[in-house]
Amino acid sequence: MRASRWEWRGWGPAAVAAVVAGLLAFPSAVPDMAGRPGSLLETFLPWLGVCVPVLLVLSWWRRSLAGLVALVLPVAAWVAGFGGMLAGGSAYDLVAVQHNVSDENGDPAGTARALAKVRPGLVALEELTPDGAAVYASVLRADFPHHAVVGTVGLWSTYPLTDVRPVDIRPRGVGAGWNRGLRAELRMPGREAVAVYVAHLPSVRMGPAGFGAGRRDESARLLGAALADEPRERVILLGDLNGTLDDRGLEPVGAQVTSGPGFAFSWPARFPVARIDQIMTRRATVTEVWSLPATGSDHLPVAARIRW
Repeated sequence: MRASRWEWRGWGPAAVAAVVAGLLAFPSAVPDMAGRPGSLLETFLPWLGVCVPVLLVLSWWRRSLAGLVALVLPVAAWVAGFGGMLAGGSAYDLVAVQHNVSDENGDPAGTARALAKVRPGLVALEELTPDGAAVYASVLRADFPHHAVVGTVGLWSTYPLTDVRPVDIRPRGVGAGWNRGLRAELRMPGREAVAVYVAHLPSVRMGPAGFGAGRRDESARLLGAALADEPRERVILLGDLNGTLDDRGLEPVGAQVTSGPGFAFSWPARFPVARIDQIMTRRATVTEVWSLPATGSDHLPVAARIRW
C-alpha cells in the first residue's frame, strides 16, 4: 500500500519539466555556437510540448507530487508561446497561397488545379523549372490572368501586377544564375497598391558540423534589408524561407513583417513537423494560416487569410 501513495519524490521529472519550461520560454539562451544548436532548437520548438504527456505518465507511475506540480511550468510556457496559434479569424479581404512545388514534381498540372481549389487571390510558387512554369501558366491562366516569373519563383494573381522586378537575395559564393527573389505591386480596385514579395531562401543542412544555415541567414539579411527599404506601406511576403518564425536566423525578416495564428506545418510533406513556408504581412493582418493537402512536392502548400 505504501508504494501506491503520492509523495514528494521523483525530483528528476520535476527537474526535466523545469528545463523544458526554460527552453520554451527562453530559447535564445541556447547559444548559436558551432553547429547552431540554438537555431535547431527553435526550428522544432513547439514539439517540446510532447515532453509534457511523457513527464505526466512518468510522474503518475512514480506517484510523484513534485513531478506533477512541476508540469505547470512547461504547460504555462507552451501556452504563452503557442496558445495563440490555435485561434483564427474568419474576416478577410484576400486569400493567398504559398507553395514550393519542387523541381521534381511529376504532376505540375494537378498541383496547379489543387491550389486553385482554394480560390485564392494570390499564388506564389518556388522551384519552378522552365517546363513546369509553362504548365502552371497554362493551367492557372483562366483564374489568374496576371502572373510574373523571375528565375525559379513566380506569382499568379487575380488582380493586375505592375512594377515586377527581381530582388537580389543571392548569398556570396553563389552563381549569378541564382534568382530566387521577386517583387511586384498588387493593384486591387479602390485600394492603394500593395508590394508583394516572393522569396526562396537557401536550404539548411544537417551534417557532422551541425545545423548548416549560414547561406540561409545571409539571404535572410538581404531580404530583410529589401523589405526595410520598401516604400510601400503595405507588404505581403510569400516564400519558402527554409526556417520557422522562431528561428533567430530569420529575425531580419521577422523585424519587417509578421504572420498569424495557425501551425500550418509544411515540411516534409509525408510527416510535416515545421512550417518553413511563410505568408507574412506589414500594415495588414494575417488572420489565419493553414496547410493544404499534399501535392507532388516534398512541401505542403500553405494558405492564409489576409485582412487589410
